[in-house]
Amino acid sequence: MSGSPAVVMRLVASAFNVAEKAGSIVRKVLHSGELGIVEKTGANDLQTLADRLAQQSICASLSRRFPKITIIGEEELPAEEIREDLIENGHSEEVLQKTCPAEYSGLKEEELVVWVDPLDGTKEYTEGLLDNVTVLIGIAYRGRAIAGVINQPFYNYQLGGGEDLGRTMWGILGLGAFGFQLQEVPGDKRIVTTTRSHSNKLVTDCVDAMEPHEVIRVGGAGNKIIQLVEGKASAYVFASPGCKKWDTCAPEAILHAVGGKLTDMHGNAYRYNADVKHMNSAGVLATLRNHEYYVSRVPKSVLQALKSE
Repeated sequence: MSGSPAVVMRLVASAFNVAEKAGSIVRKVLHSGELGIVEKTGANDLQTLADRLAQQSICASLSRRFPKITIIGEEELPAEEIREDLIENGHSEEVLQKTCPAEYSGLKEEELVVWVDPLDGTKEYTEGLLDNVTVLIGIAYRGRAIAGVINQPFYNYQLGGGEDLGRTMWGILGLGAFGFQLQEVPGDKRIVTTTRSHSNKLVTDCVDAMEPHEVIRVGGAGNKIIQLVEGKASAYVFASPGCKKWDTCAPEAILHAVGGKLTDMHGNAYRYNADVKHMNSAGVLATLRNHEYYVSRVPKSVLQALKSE
């Protein structure tokens, strides 16, 4: 196709740079030492200055360039004039050089919904567990997560000053995912990653039912999906409401782009239309391979407690 790149490619290319800008804002706020922490619904549901500024930056930058898209962000922020230094106008040439999958080449701005978590893993951010932190920008079409960008602001932070800090990965269904090395857990091992700070009996019963050889407890939905695609975990199991659509849209798109799967605990897909409820109320089950095995192991008590949407 001659002429300008498809809308979805331009949107992902912009989201790539916008996510990097948000990541740099997240780092700057941390280095300032003034996190500006506010409890939203309790001690495990926090918002910081970084959440607020990063969301302003992402939403204003994307809506300025793509005025007809619908953007849904995690933070409820007052309408106010956005500082110019928060606006990112750049885009990724790497993304634009790829060929848009034919089924998405004709999509219009107004058909796309963008789900934004400006800082996934806020609690861990405030506690210094910086490798858990991600910036998530997911793109949905007709209720399906079709593209996603994940920035890890503190990737490499434990290696000291000599290394480049942060990285950005992205993916589009039918095209693939980029910015990381796809790896799998050896087939004979089951390593389950689950919540660090939102556990309960249902969550632990469900993890145990998977008969894992190892259990990892970390923060951030984006972080857990990265563990799946980098071969650190076989399944992300969270048998509880708590995750929201902005937590899962971008990670789901990247996971699906490499052949993985994210569903509720019943094995049903989530929808990302603009009018859906924000809570993933039937939990999250995500795998790179063997999804059916994990769905088959979910206890009846979990299925009864968590009704599919």
